[in-house]
Amino acid sequence: MTATEGTTRLVKGPGMLLVWLYGVMSVGAVSRSIYQIASEFDRAPLAYSLSAVAAVVYVFITYTLVRGGEKARRAALVCCAAELAGVLVVGTWTLVEPSAFPDATVWSDFGYGYVFIPVLLPLTGIWWLRKSAKAA
Repeated sequence: MTATEGTTRLVKGPGMLLVWLYGVMSVGAVSRSIYQIASEFDRAPLAYSLSAVAAVVYVFITYTLVRGGEKARRAALVCCAAELAGVLVVGTWTLVEPSAFPDATVWSDFGYGYVFIPVLLPLTGIWWLRKSAKAA
């Protein structure tokens, strides 16, 4: 038996698109948060810290999707659910209390600055991860 036999393959069909989108979001969120934290953190520390959290979440989900396997699938599912909760909380918070966010986060206004991908991506991820569990 090889190392990949018996491993749930998550990077097939829609999973490949998810990996690509999470990879793009990872690069965008990581580079944005590094720049903002390094150059203007005192301007909006909460927003920039939340962008860094989003970056970590995106990188972790990308990694688990590529890794594959049942443990990785479960970890990605939990992380997608946490990501969705974060998007909903931060999105609502930015609408209710905009003064708390002098600058936008990745999840501000439910991902408006990212064409709502931050709210659609975890929903799609949860759907794919649940579907891949049934297929296995």
